[in-house]
Amino acid sequence: MNPIFEFLFGQYAEYSDLHIALEITAVIFGILSVLFAWHNKVWVYPTGMISTAIYVYLLLQWSLLGDMMINAYYFIMSIYGWYIWTRKIDETHVTPISRTTIEEKNIGLIIFVMTVAFVYGVYIVFDKLNDWTAHVDTLTTAIFFVGMWLMARRKIENWIFWIIGDIISVPLYFYKGFTFTSLQYALFTIIAIFGYIAWKKSLDNTPAIV
Repeated sequence: MNPIFEFLFGQYAEYSDLHIALEITAVIFGILSVLFAWHNKVWVYPTGMISTAIYVYLLLQWSLLGDMMINAYYFIMSIYGWYIWTRKIDETHVTPISRTTIEEKNIGLIIFVMTVAFVYGVYIVFDKLNDWTAHVDTLTTAIFFVGMWLMARRKIENWIFWIIGDIISVPLYFYKGFTFTSLQYALFTIIAIFGYIAWKKSLDNTPAIV
C-alpha cells in the first residue's frame, strides 16, 4: 500500500463499511451546506441538517461527546435559522445580512462561556477529560456554537468564527483519525474565507431598508 495513502486513510481499516459510507455522505452534504451559505442561499439548512444528523449518530458511536453536541446543536439551530432566513420583515424583504449589535455581541459571549462550562461538565461526568483533544474540543464547540447562532441570525461575523474553528479542526480531526472530516474542514476554511468576502460585498452594496 502507498505509504501516503496508508498515513491518510490507514485508520479506516478498523471501521465498518457503513460508518465509512456515512462519513463520506455527511462530508458531501456538509460541503454543499457551506457552499449554499457562501452564496447566501437558504438551502444551507436542509443540506446541513442531513449532514449533522449523520454526524450525531457517528460521533455518538465514536464517543466524541463534544463533537456530537456541536452537531446536535447545529441541527436544532438549522431549524431556527431556516425560519429566520425565510421570515419576511415586510411585504417584499426577508431577513437581510447585517452586522452584530452590541447586545448580540454580549449574547455571543454568554453562549461561548456557557458552552465551555457545559461541555467541560459533560466530559467530567462521563470521565472523558483524559486527553488534550478534549480541551481543544471544548474550545471548538464554543466557537462553533457562537458561529452557528450568528449564521442563523444572518450576521456577517459568523464567518470569522467558522474560519477560526475550521482551522483548529483540521489537525484535530486528523489526529483523531477522521481524515475525510479533516479534509472537509480544510475545504470549509477556504469556503468560509470566500463566504466572508461575498457577504461583505453584498452588505456593502445593499442599501438600508427603511
